[in-house]
Amino acid sequence: MTTHFKDAALRAIAIERDAIDALNERIDDHFIKACEVIMACQGRVVVTGMGKSGHIGKKIAATLASTGTPSFYVHPGEASHGDLGMITGQDVVLAISNSGSTSEVLTILPLIKRMGAPLISMTGNPDSVLAREAAANLDVSVAQEACPLGLAPTSSTTATLVMGDALAVALLDDRGFSAEDFAFSHPGGSLGRRLLLRVSDIMHSGDRIPKVAEDTTLNNALLEISLKGLGMTTVVNRAGNMVGIFTDGDLRRTLDHPLDIHATPIQEVMTRNGKTIFEDQLAAEALKLMDELKINALPVINRDGELTGAINMHDLLKAGVI
Repeated sequence: MTTHFKDAALRAIAIERDAIDALNERIDDHFIKACEVIMACQGRVVVTGMGKSGHIGKKIAATLASTGTPSFYVHPGEASHGDLGMITGQDVVLAISNSGSTSEVLTILPLIKRMGAPLISMTGNPDSVLAREAAANLDVSVAQEACPLGLAPTSSTTATLVMGDALAVALLDDRGFSAEDFAFSHPGGSLGRRLLLRVSDIMHSGDRIPKVAEDTTLNNALLEISLKGLGMTTVVNRAGNMVGIFTDGDLRRTLDHPLDIHATPIQEVMTRNGKTIFEDQLAAEALKLMDELKINALPVINRDGELTGAINMHDLLKAGVI
């Protein structure tokens, strides 16, 4: 019985793999035309489809929208009962139907034509009514469904989804859509935070910056480290310019030598020319630098070299950068 499960699964995967491979020959003039129509669109791409095609259509619409092509899904049945008002002549309609003759989709075709919205179809039947009415038809026909009964949409929905991804990626590439553009569409995700969050957004600034004068005694510098809670303090001269840094690691190394913490000035034990990061750099860059240097905190400066803040690993963790 176990072998039967495995054989059935492998057969399904093989059939769907063949369906995807067959799409290579379908990236043709119709595909190029579809891309050109969408790139010329002044509105949005409105995706529609019934049943499983509708589910796939929702995913395609979401992928288009998150990769630089404004898009949304409209249920064709609801379109006939008011939602057609969501479509304008400035939009492009992407209609999905494996048979190319889905009644709910065909019902709204004359109205789409009347408003002047270009139509692109994805069908498994290039000779269907839907395909013939479209400015470009993307052929997603398959030799067979992975379902052994040949009934449940399996290979056909996979091929349609892959064709939709190919369309979205081709458009993304032509638009010059960048990783930062993608992040703006996903500000709540970890990728968005890594690509959008700047050091200045999460750093400690003003009175929250751990800072002591260079003639401060070691014991008072330790009080500043404890008070500010960043595991380090910056050291500044009389002009307020940073001249060094003293960290928990520096403390461990200092205690290996006999000295009077009440009399030793911090400038004698601090690390000079310590690593810093610019306030306008990505928080993800701060994380990378800390990982490379095996440190837990960084002073933050502006492009004029002035001390403006401090950041540590906990800040990055709290912000969701890690």
